[in-house]
Amino acid sequence: MIIEKVSLFFIDVETRTPLKFGDQVVSEVACARVCINLVGSRGKVFQGWGETPLSVSWVWPTDAVSYEDRGRRLREFCVSLAQDLEGRSLGATAFAFLHDYSKNSLSALRESVCEELEQTEPIPHLARLVCFSLFDIAIHDAYAKSLQVSVFESFEKSFMPCELSRFFGSQSSFGKPFHGRSLDEFFDKKPAKTQKVWHLVGGLDPLKPEDVDDTTFPDDGYPRSLVEWIKTDGLDALKIKLRGFDYDWDVARLKAIGAICREHAVTWLTADFNCTVRDPAYICAVLDELKWTDPETYQRILYIEQPFPYDLKANQIDVHSVSSRKPLFMDESAHDWSYVDLGKGLGWTGVALKTCKTLTGAMLSLAWAKTHGMGVMVQDLTNPMIAQIPHFLLGAHSGTIMGVESNGMQYYPAASRPEECIHPGLFRRRSGMLDGSSLRGDGFGYRIDEIDRELPQPAYETN
Repeated sequence: MIIEKVSLFFIDVETRTPLKFGDQVVSEVACARVCINLVGSRGKVFQGWGETPLSVSWVWPTDAVSYEDRGRRLREFCVSLAQDLEGRSLGATAFAFLHDYSKNSLSALRESVCEELEQTEPIPHLARLVCFSLFDIAIHDAYAKSLQVSVFESFEKSFMPCELSRFFGSQSSFGKPFHGRSLDEFFDKKPAKTQKVWHLVGGLDPLKPEDVDDTTFPDDGYPRSLVEWIKTDGLDALKIKLRGFDYDWDVARLKAIGAICREHAVTWLTADFNCTVRDPAYICAVLDELKWTDPETYQRILYIEQPFPYDLKANQIDVHSVSSRKPLFMDESAHDWSYVDLGKGLGWTGVALKTCKTLTGAMLSLAWAKTHGMGVMVQDLTNPMIAQIPHFLLGAHSGTIMGVESNGMQYYPAASRPEECIHPGLFRRRSGMLDGSSLRGDGFGYRIDEIDRELPQPAYETN
């Protein structure tokens, strides 16, 4: 099959309330959406769609390049990807093509873009993956349609017969556990239509109604405080953003939210430090303080997410002291399965999968993690619109330790109104759950023709 046509769009979205990533506050995001036409040997065209928020603060945390320049360069890189992918042949399977492109072509494309623009700081690996992920998703969507199956069915052995060792290095020790094994051994072929949903408590989010600042948190019909969200959506699992450099604030925040959990019968918590910690002793001190002074809140913490710098190879910190207290999950550090392997040796016990680091890479990390006894979660990138759908499906099929995170409805619910009309259970949380029963059809089941969305002029489109 040949990639015949590529149409790339950027949809600018403003947050209804500020979202804090580590030490950076987000008030807007560009969502990159692509439509790809695959042409089969008989000339039949199969259309696939993919979308990912280009979350600048998350993918490229730096003071060396301005926020505006980082955002511009990510858009330019998406355009370069569209141009480079156009006219390529998928070969035997879409999965193999996307794996090989990510491994062999993505870095080279980045280098040529950086040289052309005479940039002083190269686009980091995580940002490259995020830019590529929408193309990865769209090609999976179109390819599954060509087979007349869902995307996850296209990963089954009957459609993807090559052994997994092909992706892990058939001659290496990494590939040995995967000889004779297929990808469909590692995911649920018939998952439930509903999943428990995790709500994000941002660093700037008010906890109680009396904490709400009307100038920052508009009275627009949506909940404005954590307590209101819990009551409205029936939440039972909360992910807490912490600072990682302010011990007293982090402990106080955890205790305050723990008290709300007790009052409103919320069972589970997780703590996310967004790569701001460099010494495991900091996390250990926070956890030990809770264990002795607020043991009920300590018991609610299911796992800790990514406290340490995301460049794992440059920051090989031994984290066994943390994971001996609570399960410790990689997120930003888990670019692909090789990083998961490195992390396991350093003491990490689980991995947070994200579609924004490519679905292809997520599936291989899933197989690696499960083979080596690591837990799995599926985390959000505040996915709105159609980006929410592959994200939900990855969580449903992955066998996570507990549900899936989803917070687009908190920070920019209006952005997804056209999609919500067709898939209400994916964009409104009810009884602490997401419901994907509206998804149907081949590919990702977007029902894209039923979604009444007017797209902007393409940033790039095949002539």
